[in-house]
Amino acid sequence: MTYEHLYVHVPFCARRCSYCDFAIAVRRVVPVAEYVDALQCELRLRRPDIADEGLRTVYLGGGTPSQLPADAVTRVIAMLRQSLGIAEGAEITIEANPDDVTAAAADAWLAAGIGRVSLGVQSFDDSVLSWMHRVHDGQQAKEAARLLVRSGFENWSLDLIFGLPSQLRRDWRADLEIALELGPPHLSVYGLTVEPRTPLHRWHTRGAAAAADEERYASEFLLAHELLESAGYRHYEVSNYARPGFQSRHNLAYWARRPYLGLGPSAHSFDGRTRRWNVRHYEAWRRALAERRDPVEGEEFLSLAQVQLEEVYLGLRSGSGVLIPSRNRRLAEDYEKRGWLRREGDRWAATVEGWLVLDQLVVSLTDAGSAY
Repeated sequence: MTYEHLYVHVPFCARRCSYCDFAIAVRRVVPVAEYVDALQCELRLRRPDIADEGLRTVYLGGGTPSQLPADAVTRVIAMLRQSLGIAEGAEITIEANPDDVTAAAADAWLAAGIGRVSLGVQSFDDSVLSWMHRVHDGQQAKEAARLLVRSGFENWSLDLIFGLPSQLRRDWRADLEIALELGPPHLSVYGLTVEPRTPLHRWHTRGAAAAADEERYASEFLLAHELLESAGYRHYEVSNYARPGFQSRHNLAYWARRPYLGLGPSAHSFDGRTRRWNVRHYEAWRRALAERRDPVEGEEFLSLAQVQLEEVYLGLRSGSGVLIPSRNRRLAEDYEKRGWLRREGDRWAATVEGWLVLDQLVVSLTDAGSAY
């Protein structure tokens, strides 16, 4: 299998956010050399087949990749260039927290070839950020965004979370308006979910906090759509908006089910039919590689039905739509009348209202065999 897309998981965080269920390793001091050595060991073990021109996208995610010192990020990118090759004009992204963004770090990222930064802001409200267990405050978030622009980053993204507990009295419109003032070329807007084994789940179980009800969740989702589309952003995926030419090429590859390679703890790889994933915890991943063992924990071979389900789900959530044969056109037309689907040539795509009932659409279309 030839790969053109690479994800590298950097698990380190200063603290765990209240809603976070990701594979992270909270460290007061990041074990930089240990991590980079383990990553190099995994590269040697994998020996993947990369396209002749090199990787088209590289994504450093986490965790908090910006917890790595700038020189370590530079070493990682150089190692990937040497071992795998990176295509001319490739999209190389690093996720960063606002408190890690400095002029020196930004300059080093650019010099290493990183052309895109995904900034984890979540909110500009200090009380909300404190509830989330975020390390930065609202002013730091604004300063980090402006610093990226001054440093020369033309392509950067800003993340926000909506659907927060009502007792926080968060002003969602205000957060959106501040984001628009900062002018990121790309915005990711995620609804809060209560994941098991998180502080938020414990608070929810005790009745101390609850995510927004369906009505408020929908109203905040639709408000973001209205404000951002009016400002010139295209709502190109259920949680993502971009100005023309600034869609995330790496994420588009995921949604198109392109093969991708994953390195690092909990990282997934996919070849079109088989999905593999590494052990979740950093120490287990590092120890396996130190002992020259494969850190893969499991794999799943997708049946044809599972492939079709993914194609429908990803096609509807990304706006690319799905093909619906004439024998099932009546169901699609019914959803069109409800305002959940729209016809685009020979394909059917979800509307913004359809995205709010995405799971229902996917289940009904796949149960009816409507996409194939």
